[in-house]
Amino acid sequence: MNTQENEALLQLKSLASTGLDRLAAQDPLLLELLARERRRQDETLAMVASSSSADLSVQACLGQALSNVTTEGYPGRRYHAGCEIVDEIETLAAQRACTAFGARYANVQPHSGSTANQVVMFGLLQPGDCILGLDLDSGGHLTHGSPANVSGRYFRAETYGLGADGLIDFDQVRDQALRHRPRLLICGASAYPRTIDFARFRDIADEAGALLLADISHIAGLVAAGVHPSPIDHAHFTTTSTYKQLFGPRGGLVMCGRDTDTPIGPGGLTCEKLVQRSLFPQVQGTPDFGAIAAKARALAGLTTPAFAELATRIVADARALADAFVQRGWDVLTGGTDNHMVLMNVAARGLTGRVAEASLEACSIVINKNRIPNDQHGPLVSSGVRFGTNTLALRGMPPAAMARCAALVEDVLLNVQMQSNTQWQLDPQHQQHVREEVRALCREYPLPGIAPGNDAGKSAISSSLTRATAHADRAEQTVTD
Repeated sequence: MNTQENEALLQLKSLASTGLDRLAAQDPLLLELLARERRRQDETLAMVASSSSADLSVQACLGQALSNVTTEGYPGRRYHAGCEIVDEIETLAAQRACTAFGARYANVQPHSGSTANQVVMFGLLQPGDCILGLDLDSGGHLTHGSPANVSGRYFRAETYGLGADGLIDFDQVRDQALRHRPRLLICGASAYPRTIDFARFRDIADEAGALLLADISHIAGLVAAGVHPSPIDHAHFTTTSTYKQLFGPRGGLVMCGRDTDTPIGPGGLTCEKLVQRSLFPQVQGTPDFGAIAAKARALAGLTTPAFAELATRIVADARALADAFVQRGWDVLTGGTDNHMVLMNVAARGLTGRVAEASLEACSIVINKNRIPNDQHGPLVSSGVRFGTNTLALRGMPPAAMARCAALVEDVLLNVQMQSNTQWQLDPQHQQHVREEVRALCREYPLPGIAPGNDAGKSAISSSLTRATAHADRAEQTVTD
């Protein structure tokens, strides 16, 4: 590190420390809430499939002065001055996205994966146009045409589902596509544990005269690492969130591959130009440059050997977790998994997803309830649960540790007393026992940057609170004098 870089680092460290001191002095209640959330994450077995833990360097980007820059547009074509540096940051992030995914074009401005999907839909479609996506109960996503979402309200949404084997029924996909002739065919899922055949989806889209959108929010890290097939050159548009499996900030991406320059709209509008025009000014205004910088940081890590190793471990852990549940007699959908996700039917054991989720959370194990095919319950109750191994793998847990995770989950679910679809009881002593076991496992495999048995940032926060208390005492003494 040269002198200039060292001075910049010292300046940023000083500003961060000053900000923490001010927070402690001016809002100790909020500071304590932040510290408690940090501790909760450190001591919780996070098995929500849509979650991950961003690297501390990613989090550092979010706290910089970039959020003070307000403007609209794209690098070199902003609507305000003062954008020279943020232009470089956005360009860097887009370049890194293209490198990581083998894309020819990437837009890094979307505030979320949901926004990324809206960018494609509202740029391409007219109200009432037909879209075709995976049914929600079969593992689809709200933004793929659910009537509860804007995508299902503004467009005519049709669905395809799963076969008896629990896999995507491609004969049904083709039949539905040829029957309804959708303008947009959507592939990708939020609760589907098997490999998605993007090439086959493209063949169906071409036959039906549709454009193809691949939403890879849940499997983006596996795609970047080559552990799952990529849709980039099969789909006209590929979207993803950046926090689920890219271990980045809250945000989204829209990418294009070989169809980047394909004319798809009036006047020869290309896929790239459609995304550019749709994101701004149609769907979104000011970019969040702090988030874009954090995306750039996270995207840089996707091309490293360490991330390839992490992605491989994510899949290996998920398969081991599924196997552990199967061996214990639980009903695992499709009998296993090809990605990071394990779906389980808890109704077969007399439970609901809501009771399973709540009782496990009380024991510091975080999962989520999830509807499954032919579910007899609504989404707030459900018959299934969904597990994910992103954060477990990030902690460095090997596949062998998944048997311990499964045992802890079973220990709770076999001992919970379900009083109704939503009400339950668990012996407090048993609950405390499981929490201690979870805490011990988390200490054995701490989150990166967290020393075993030590709360990251605890000393800094304690110091800030101490300084704040001393400041208050001096002020009180001055008034008394």
